[in-house]
Amino acid sequence: MSAAEVRPASPSDAAEIARIQRIAWREAYTDLLGAEAIDSLDAADLEGTWAETIGYPASAVYLATEGSFTVGYCVAGPAPEDEAAAADGSLPTDAGATGLIASLVVEPRWGRRGHAGRLLATAADGLRAQGLSRGITWVAQSDHATLGFYRRAGWAPDGTVRTLDTGRGTLREVRLTGTLELELTR
Repeated sequence: MSAAEVRPASPSDAAEIARIQRIAWREAYTDLLGAEAIDSLDAADLEGTWAETIGYPASAVYLATEGSFTVGYCVAGPAPEDEAAAADGSLPTDAGATGLIASLVVEPRWGRRGHAGRLLATAADGLRAQGLSRGITWVAQSDHATLGFYRRAGWAPDGTVRTLDTGRGTLREVRLTGTLELELTR
C-alpha cells in the first residue's frame, strides 16, 4: 500500500471531492433516489458547493489520500442545536460540547484500507481541539457497513431517528454518538 494520509482540504480539492461523492452516491443511493437523480448531479454545482463548504469557517473538510490519489473525505464541525437535540427538541446538557461528523465517505474501490478510520480519528482530533468531547453522526438504518464501522469505533445509536423524504420514498436514519477520544491504531 502506498503512503496513506489525511490532510485538510483546500478549495482546489473541490472537484475531486465532488467526483468521489458522485461515485459513492451512485453505489449507495441509486435504488433509493433513482439513476436519473444521481446522473443529474451537476459536477459544476457540486464543485461550487464543495468549494463553499471547504471555505466555511465553522467546519473542517479533511481528505484521505493514498499515494497521489484522493480516496475519501470527511466534514466535521460543532453540532448545530437541531442536530444535537433529542427527538422531542430538548437539548442534552453537553450540546455545546458536541461535534457533528456531517459526512464521511471513502470511494468504494478504496474501502477496507483504513481510510475511514484515519478520517474519523483526524476529525475527532480537530473537534477536540475546539473543546468538544462528544460526536454525533447520522447513518441510514439500512447501511450496515457504515453502522458497523462506527460501532467498531465505539459509537452507538442513541435512540434518535429521522425520516427523510427522497422524492421516491423515505430514508430512515439513526443518530450515532460516541467519544471524540479516538486513537488511530496501526
